[in-house]
Amino acid sequence: MAEQAPDVSFLPAMQRRRLSRLARMAFAVGWPLAEGLQDLPLVFVSRHGETPRTFEILSDLANEQPLSPTQFSLSVHNAVIGLWSIMRGETSEMTALAAAGDGFEQGVMEAACLLREGAPAVLLIVTEEQPPAAYGPRIDDVPFAYALGLLLTPGDDWQLDLGGKTAVAAVTEPHALSWLRCLLTGQRTCTHTWKSRTWNWQRKP
Repeated sequence: MAEQAPDVSFLPAMQRRRLSRLARMAFAVGWPLAEGLQDLPLVFVSRHGETPRTFEILSDLANEQPLSPTQFSLSVHNAVIGLWSIMRGETSEMTALAAAGDGFEQGVMEAACLLREGAPAVLLIVTEEQPPAAYGPRIDDVPFAYALGLLLTPGDDWQLDLGGKTAVAAVTEPHALSWLRCLLTGQRTCTHTWKSRTWNWQRKP
């Protein structure tokens, strides 16, 4: 999965050239969901962001090489939503979050707030790029590159509660993907613990 190139053939070649793999993954899962929709708010979630770009910039800095303004501008955390806005001509509210190990739930909460404010739908994109090997001892929650896109609309199919830390079985896959597995297999509950926070998902009758 980490070696596959995301399909963004729906974009002109000149636009594709500006996209990193992280951005390509985000566009690949988000673009089909946004097709035909206008004024669609976007919540973009990535804990680590553009690690290959930032590592390259830091390497150039350490080697006293000139820094690329283009690389820098595309490395900031809201670069993906900026490119999304430009390429789709989208001017609705967009948010980029880096919310530690429970970014998926934080993104869902942000989207729920936008829905509560009156948005008919919100696009949620959660994505991580596999970091350079040098980050291995420090980034241990990205076993492979991935992206998840969800088009959220008002409803009460699920209940999400936040509680204190509880004992849970260790998981080896990113939580956003664990939740997707729960959804697709029809499970009624899903739990995610991060440090002192436990998020409890429950499918309502």
